[in-house]
Amino acid sequence: MTVALVILLLAAQPAAGQQWLIEPPYGPPAKMNISQQGKPGGAAAPAQNKPDSDSCPDPCTAYDVIVIGSEIEGVLLARAAHDHGKKMLILDPRSRPGGQLIQGQMLVLDEPRDKQHRSLVQGRIKRLYDGYNNRKIRKIEEFEKFYHNLLGPVPIRSGIRITACKTVRKGDVRSLKYIEYRARDGRIHRVTADYWVENTDHAALTGLLKLKRIPGTESLFKGGGPEPEYMAATYMLRFKNVNWAALHDATLKDYPLTNLAKKYGPNTYVDWDFGTGFSFVTEKYEPSSDRLKLRGLNMTYQRDGRVIINALLIFDVDPSDPKSVREAVELGRNEAPDILEFLRGNLPGFGRAKLDELPDYLYIREFDRYETLYVPTRDDLMSSRMFPDNVSIGGYAIDVQATRRIPNGIGLGKPDRYGIPLRSFLLKEIDNVIVAGKNAGAAADAYGSVRILPNTALAGEVIGILIGREEKKLRDLDASDLRRIHDDLEKHYGIRVRG
Repeated sequence: MTVALVILLLAAQPAAGQQWLIEPPYGPPAKMNISQQGKPGGAAAPAQNKPDSDSCPDPCTAYDVIVIGSEIEGVLLARAAHDHGKKMLILDPRSRPGGQLIQGQMLVLDEPRDKQHRSLVQGRIKRLYDGYNNRKIRKIEEFEKFYHNLLGPVPIRSGIRITACKTVRKGDVRSLKYIEYRARDGRIHRVTADYWVENTDHAALTGLLKLKRIPGTESLFKGGGPEPEYMAATYMLRFKNVNWAALHDATLKDYPLTNLAKKYGPNTYVDWDFGTGFSFVTEKYEPSSDRLKLRGLNMTYQRDGRVIINALLIFDVDPSDPKSVREAVELGRNEAPDILEFLRGNLPGFGRAKLDELPDYLYIREFDRYETLYVPTRDDLMSSRMFPDNVSIGGYAIDVQATRRIPNGIGLGKPDRYGIPLRSFLLKEIDNVIVAGKNAGAAADAYGSVRILPNTALAGEVIGILIGREEKKLRDLDASDLRRIHDDLEKHYGIRVRG
């Protein structure tokens, strides 16, 4: 361990039971001072890619696994590997940990279910969904508590920027040998790992490695051009003083659901916890910018008159560019008062509503993803295909959210349950880089379903267990290993992924 790192460790003020290397989990509110590296030619200088190479020279700190980014899917991987004795480090380009769940306040959870309406949520993430469904985890403070309890003893360093990375050639593939990063205090550190995990929403690591990109949403359109196109980001909206009972009662008066659909729009529904639809209402809203769209409402009642809504779409956001993110957040924040006035006048129960505290980040649905050993397709999902190396059982409609070219989005089918293989999380061109969460390998016509949190959260946890328990490298696991692994997952963790 270098002298500089020892000094940092001694200077840190960890929260009880947690090993924070730079700052405690709840620092002063960030004002979008996000220290992220940009793409080549972007707002920040790109890292240097050094492909020719030897072993990592001194001074260099070695880890079993280094996770880049603090999205919850990679945190699940990190915690599982840590619990099995692996030396872990999370390096987070953002100023505070939490990713889209905490900083973006994406607190409206979608739950995948099969055609028999059975929940497909498994693993540690099920504790979050159970709390969400039984009204114990609805408010941001409750989500924060869950997140930081999950992170627990895993060390994390926030506010870093990758400044260099070195790969070495190994036959037909490369290995990532080490990276250098600038810490918040300005010091440069060099680290090496057996495995690296891309766990950001802006390809902070993989975007630097000169990889082949999986064609994105643009490939779904007839005559789609070479320019990438991404599903819109969302700025989450929070309200207080909402009379949820009045909204619920108003929709009950218009039952059955067919009448609700005629009056308010398709899929309109409100119970005591959740509300959806109302697209006939929101289509009347005129935003202040053509970069904004108020789509149909996806609402969660958080208790005590508080409601959070996933509905305000923002186009043309580049999550790898801090300036683009800041501009989008400001755009959403400035639009929120106008949306409040609109809902007050057009939605039952919102007549006396007020804005609650708004997030300082976005919900990013999609960005550059890179080829994995296997890239699932729509046919795989719709045929309920299972794989011998399953690490998750997924589900959910193939929901392609709005883009510039398809402002209302498109649906590509509702699969039953399907398998997601380990190979979809292993980069094709680099043998020791794992992708987590929305970085998962999936074709554009499957990605609208694969990307959903519980699908990739389970995969992250399972992969962390494999790293912790298996002596073989992930790529070397054979059919007999995988049969044993599936048995062990079911027996010891209550996780069934064999299909």
